[in-house]
Amino acid sequence: MSTAQLDERIERIVRDEFGRVVAALARRFGDLDVAEEAGQEALVSAMERWPTDGIPPNPGAWLTTTATRKAIDVLRREQHRGPKQQAAQAMLSPTARVTAGVVDERLDDPADDGPVADDRLRLIFTCCHPALAEPARVALTLRLLGGLTVPEIAAAFLVPERTMAQRITRAKRKIAEARIPFRVPQADDLTERLGGVLAVLFLSYNEAYLPHGPEQRIDLAAEVVRLSRQLVELLPDEPEPRGLLALLLLSEARRPARFAADGTLVRLDEQDRTRWNADLIAQGHALVRRCLEQNRPGQYQLLAAINAVHTDALTAADTDWRQIVTLYDQLLTRLDTPVVRLNRAVAVAEIAGPLPALELVDALADQLDGYHAFHATRADLLRRLGRTTPAVQEYDRAIETADNAGERAYLTRLRDSLRPRGG
Repeated sequence: MSTAQLDERIERIVRDEFGRVVAALARRFGDLDVAEEAGQEALVSAMERWPTDGIPPNPGAWLTTTATRKAIDVLRREQHRGPKQQAAQAMLSPTARVTAGVVDERLDDPADDGPVADDRLRLIFTCCHPALAEPARVALTLRLLGGLTVPEIAAAFLVPERTMAQRITRAKRKIAEARIPFRVPQADDLTERLGGVLAVLFLSYNEAYLPHGPEQRIDLAAEVVRLSRQLVELLPDEPEPRGLLALLLLSEARRPARFAADGTLVRLDEQDRTRWNADLIAQGHALVRRCLEQNRPGQYQLLAAINAVHTDALTAADTDWRQIVTLYDQLLTRLDTPVVRLNRAVAVAEIAGPLPALELVDALADQLDGYHAFHATRADLLRRLGRTTPAVQEYDRAIETADNAGERAYLTRLRDSLRPRGG
């Protein structure tokens, strides 16, 4: 393995493990700042040591052990800072006890006192405390659990990076100043925090599915699917977790066909459907049918139903676009956002043609200008109408605002196909 390949593998491991490490430390020490600081220090140690010493057989365990000792060092320092001493000693027990100023580094886990057993799922629930506004809960959890950078989170929320950085900082400050108890939620807390938890899982998967970084984050996607399965088991009578899991499985089913060999994005109607994962599709469809039986529709169930219609079609031409538009109409009664309206316009174009769809898309210009999918959709509709010059301009804007390399390559190919040869 070359040095560059080793560095790339180390970077991928530490990023994938960051959420697990922070979650484990948050459970042990009950303090998010300590957990994040110690987790970051452990990652730095790994980046420094592993290129020379080699990657350990169990990287996650190495990082967790290193981070735990880093956390104890942080708390030991706090013992000597006046008013913080008592709080630091409280956090150290029972993970590490202070006797005569000496830290006893016994790494015993505290007893489980809640219904959520998985560390990462626990931390998602605790970050989704009702005292925090939902955007802050989601952003903070994406940062701590998903290991997403501030630019990646800002892109997911369609807000400037500075705005997102301030949002995360304010959320952490509120936690500290208001002394919000980041304990394991009890059974009565789960339903109250469910909306924030579902949003966190959904946005985390979106980043893994079409990342803003240079590569697909397949491990993160698999982890979100795993956590979603656990959420369904934890709340079997709630239909929205089942809807989210169905949505993720149907999306994962299409992953093998979404990118060409050269990394270029392949549009849904151009994908080789024989490469779709039939088992995941069957699982997703079964979950959608179970949601229909419960008859308590929500946004994730409706998104899953839309995906079920797509994956039920043997060819793109077989797609029931009228049913998809109907489902989007239902979704708008629960989630009326510019992005949902944009996606509905794409479906309308398949029924009524590009001109009515373009009128719907143009009505969203003030809200979605700068969003790459808006410009890509508008470019496609203009292309279908034969308006080549404005279509090229919209493709240029879409390429400029798209973060994913495969999507940029796809958009570039479409744009270049509209230009005269040698032009």
